[in-house]
Amino acid sequence: MKNSGLVLIVLSCLFLAVAGLRAAGPVYVVLWFDTEDYIEPAADDAALRIAHDLTALGVRATFKVVGEKARVLEQRARRDVLQALALHDIGYHANFHSVQPTPALYLKDLGYLEGATEFERREAVGARDLERIFGARPSCYGQPGNSWAPQTNAALRRMGIPMYLDEGPHVGLGEQPFWYGGLLYVFNMGRFQMRAPLDGGEPRAASYERFDKAAADLEARGGGVISIYYHPTEFVTTEFWDAVNFAKGANPERTDWVRPKLRSHAESERCFSVLHDYVAHAKSVPGVRFVTARELLQLYGKPAPPKVDRAQIAAHMAARQTFLETKDGTLSAADMLLALLGMESQFVEGPTQRSSSRMQIPTIPRPAFERAKHDVISFVTANKRLPNEVWFGSATLSIGDFAATLAADDGASATIAVHQANQEFEKYFSNQPKEAFDWPIHPADFSAPELLELGRLQGWTLKPARLR
Repeated sequence: MKNSGLVLIVLSCLFLAVAGLRAAGPVYVVLWFDTEDYIEPAADDAALRIAHDLTALGVRATFKVVGEKARVLEQRARRDVLQALALHDIGYHANFHSVQPTPALYLKDLGYLEGATEFERREAVGARDLERIFGARPSCYGQPGNSWAPQTNAALRRMGIPMYLDEGPHVGLGEQPFWYGGLLYVFNMGRFQMRAPLDGGEPRAASYERFDKAAADLEARGGGVISIYYHPTEFVTTEFWDAVNFAKGANPERTDWVRPKLRSHAESERCFSVLHDYVAHAKSVPGVRFVTARELLQLYGKPAPPKVDRAQIAAHMAARQTFLETKDGTLSAADMLLALLGMESQFVEGPTQRSSSRMQIPTIPRPAFERAKHDVISFVTANKRLPNEVWFGSATLSIGDFAATLAADDGASATIAVHQANQEFEKYFSNQPKEAFDWPIHPADFSAPELLELGRLQGWTLKPARLR
């Protein structure tokens, strides 16, 4: 009896241990480098050193390369650098980075559709050059500095770049990856965006402790992503290459560009050791795995909406227009609107302009409402985006008011009561148009409320990303 009791205790402990292991989730670290400095040749050697060091550690990173940087490496015959980087993952970091005008400047006064066309006109050539030079299409894109704009999403999809990897305050969701504009975003990661400082700030042990805590927090919640980034140039220079040439909107001729000040050899070696030891420590933490942007896309998979009961969707959308999380997956507000319309699941963009309802009556006759529904279906099918407004004869409802009204419709009444929108997804976007675009390269006092407004309009596509 005593032995059998002991066996039961041991089995119980094993069961609890296994249950605890199952509850813990994987922690993925995406390590990326904005590889941008095409003025200072020492930055070429820094990229080479970092790539070699990481390869020796058995870690693959994502090098987001500027188009002009790749072309300059070709011109300098730095095949050694190109080959070392090619062993890792290659992302895209704009065609010229800080040469004016930067993306936010030239997109600020353009609408969503024309802005996407303009971004593609200016930037696609750099992405094509990366594909030619490295032999693979870039896995991701990230804006130079804080020069973010929502029109890039549509252009990147057309360019075959499925992921947005960077950091900024413009839009974020729970400090973890999310789907937005049809792209997987690793952005605005909060306390899960970290690095070991190269120049003071905190002791190495403190950097390790911060990493360990973040990894433990993610593991406890079922898994997630930590984002770490650097610039190869900062390992060999004491000032950024673009800050000494293009600050506050400056745009000197190429013949007048100046090189940034260099670190001493000893200082550079210290910086390289900070990165090496930080990565080695992170790699040693149980449950942590380094992944590239390309691998992260596979881990999150396609954002296909789960099958959810229509009544649940209707109740949710009638109360507030924002994403819905279920045990089987997540749905964006656009996903749910299509479901309420009886349309096939597909990605559609949000509206391109904000519209106000012009409806004088509190209810809509059933025949008029059904005609409007069919018109919305026709518009979405033709344009692959949500309309700005929905017409009822000469009157209109904004797309938000229409969605709320449709969700509240019982499908049988002779008239449908008009409901007002509650576009809750807008709270995930910055409302600080100056601070959000604060970057030394932008002109002084640059502010872009227009871009944040376009971003909020595309909030219909926003939803959390879930690991497979």
